[in-house]
Amino acid sequence: MLPTFVIGLREGLEAALIVGIIASFLGQQGRRDALKKVWLGVGLAVAICVVVAVALQVYSSDLPQRQQEQLETVVGAIAVVMVSYMVLWMRRHSRDLRKDLEGMAGRALSDGSASALVMMAFLAVLREGFETSVFLLATFNESSNPAYGGTGAALGILLAAGIGYGIYRGGVRLNLSRFFRITGVVLVLVAAGLVATAFMTAVEGGWLNQGSQAFDLSWLVRPGTPTSSVVTGVLGIQPYPTWLMVWGWLVYAVPMTAVVLWPARRRTPPKAAPAPGTAPDTGANAAQAG
Repeated sequence: MLPTFVIGLREGLEAALIVGIIASFLGQQGRRDALKKVWLGVGLAVAICVVVAVALQVYSSDLPQRQQEQLETVVGAIAVVMVSYMVLWMRRHSRDLRKDLEGMAGRALSDGSASALVMMAFLAVLREGFETSVFLLATFNESSNPAYGGTGAALGILLAAGIGYGIYRGGVRLNLSRFFRITGVVLVLVAAGLVATAFMTAVEGGWLNQGSQAFDLSWLVRPGTPTSSVVTGVLGIQPYPTWLMVWGWLVYAVPMTAVVLWPARRRTPPKAAPAPGTAPDTGANAAQAG
């Protein structure tokens, strides 16, 4: 439940932040007409994402075992790429997200077009929804209890929607940089587990050779126990991992965790250009003035 909860919260909150900031800005500007279109776009994007998620699940369940393993490998690889991009992008932009979005919204309204804001909200929800569908499908494939996983994802998305509504109403303030750093570490560990699982399903799908067993972790990863749910569900550690799985996990998790925890540099605003006919303020000019 924990991995899907974090996925639902993290992905849902990214979309909720963008929609909440745009909706709050439109409300402050008195553009209720555009605000209604934003909510319609969000509802349409959610409906499309639900259809895609159901279609992926139905399609994968009807495949033969060998092809299911191959599809799980592909879905797992896509999920790892998506979460890596998402974590790195948000690490760079979380500090100035509100200011950047409000700047874009102001420029769109000054140009007399609110459709750009409606499209921005629609695409934000659609993108995060697609990523969530793929990521959750990959996580469900390695889960022993899909019902718990679905509950965790639903709770995470509901909490994200509540935070987004609070941002829209102006009653919620978040340290986005710290929040996304903490959840980023959790998602990196989940994605590392997906890397290891992708190697395992690639072997079972006939794409890779088995390789030698690295450890016997059956004493720790016992199916049906809470410890197994955490170790396998969150970290993707199997009872009998091969060296291929171990190295895949380490090669992904170690550098990505270091990148997420490394302090981000503040973006310095560009210097304003000197007025026409004004000499730039250089050291030589200062010395001459003295």
